[in-house]
Amino acid sequence: MPETKIKKTDDFNEWYNEIVELADLCDKRYPIKGMNVWRPYGWKLMSHVDRLIREEMIKTNHHEVCFPLLIPESSFKKEEEHIEGFGSEVYWVTHAGLNELEERWLLRPTSETAMYPVFSLWIRSHADLPLKTFQIVNTFRYETKQTRAFIRVREIHFFEAHTCHVDFEDAENQVKEDKEIADRLFKKLSLPYILSKRPDWDKFAGAFYTISIDVLMPSGRTLQLGSIHQYKDNFSKPYEISYETEDGTHANCHQTTYGMSERILGALIGIHGDNKGLVMPPEVAPVQVVVIPIIFKGKEKPVFNACDALCKKLGESSIRSHVDKRDITPGNKYYNWELKGVPLRIEIGPKDLEKKEIVIVRRDNSDKRSVSQESSVNVIKDELDKISKNLYGNAKKYLDENMHRVNDIKKAKNLKGIIELPWCGTDDCALKIEDILDGNTLGEPIEDVKCIDTCPVCGKSATTWMRYAKTY
Repeated sequence: MPETKIKKTDDFNEWYNEIVELADLCDKRYPIKGMNVWRPYGWKLMSHVDRLIREEMIKTNHHEVCFPLLIPESSFKKEEEHIEGFGSEVYWVTHAGLNELEERWLLRPTSETAMYPVFSLWIRSHADLPLKTFQIVNTFRYETKQTRAFIRVREIHFFEAHTCHVDFEDAENQVKEDKEIADRLFKKLSLPYILSKRPDWDKFAGAFYTISIDVLMPSGRTLQLGSIHQYKDNFSKPYEISYETEDGTHANCHQTTYGMSERILGALIGIHGDNKGLVMPPEVAPVQVVVIPIIFKGKEKPVFNACDALCKKLGESSIRSHVDKRDITPGNKYYNWELKGVPLRIEIGPKDLEKKEIVIVRRDNSDKRSVSQESSVNVIKDELDKISKNLYGNAKKYLDENMHRVNDIKKAKNLKGIIELPWCGTDDCALKIEDILDGNTLGEPIEDVKCIDTCPVCGKSATTWMRYAKTY
């Protein structure tokens, strides 16, 4: 079968750019750089990711909201650290028609400053807490680096959960729940990841601490898919989000947020794809099973009938399937559906009908075998589950093989992927290591990991490990 012009192992970044266009995921020719058009297949993929996120939110008693896109400058300015973090990235609206606005508005870079003035109106008593909300919307950031579809864009398809709690402990319980949500979600997407506590100089603007969710791409660079933020009362004080306690006094809420973006789709493309195209995990594949009729003249009808009957059975079992009846060669159909990453291909021809069989071909490993028509639905379910596990296993193996815990900077310089080095807790030492490795600080492991080595920069006793990698 035809393959991409650029091999994934030769030049991952160019392979990625080629796949995004060949698979009809988005169109980058929109006249504003970094604001791409979602094509139908790409939007279906993203919609299935959104569906999984919504299921997790409903399961954990979050309620979906939808706040306006525009934020008044006065609301944005209430949290100084937040302004410093996003000030250079925002888009400003200065006119309504020909009239200059009395107060500037901005397109949301994230929604704290849009939501929190309203939260202060919604919350009055401890009985109103916890408040657990989320929305899936577009956010806007003036990205000055080289844009890349789904990975670095200026209009971002974005999930954000915002919660309010009676105290720090309850907010910490929410952070714990967020980590559990991430575990369930990314298992379904066959994406192994790491959680790191960001250093103070790189945490979210206004946060008490930030936990990042990172994956390792085949280029050896990490991609941040999302983050979890513990705010304490850093936002509730300036936005006056307070509640009456049981004893009649008033207290400020403690808050958390949880954000993820369309970078998830970028990770799915990059981590699972190959030289034939996408390889989509069954949970989010728009078409999980494609049925290809193998036609011989005079025997079309029984083959088409068998394909339609199988497709109907699969639909009754909640498996998304499609019969490809286009008047093109089977080879062209194989190429098209392999490019789009459909997990399973089914072939049915006259000889298969005689044997009361179907042919199953897996996208992840090209394994091909015949199974009986009678057991076909159960076998297909089992194969889809095996594909998910295989994709996860392959990605986990790559992550594990490219996570390196060492205590020598010279050795670290020759390693690819994620490097963990002893850290004394001093910002200057971590930043010096960034320069030496020509990479970025990811943060500390969130697990309780002891480090008895010395800092490779200053020679003092290390307090923990610090992760470094080249990033997108």
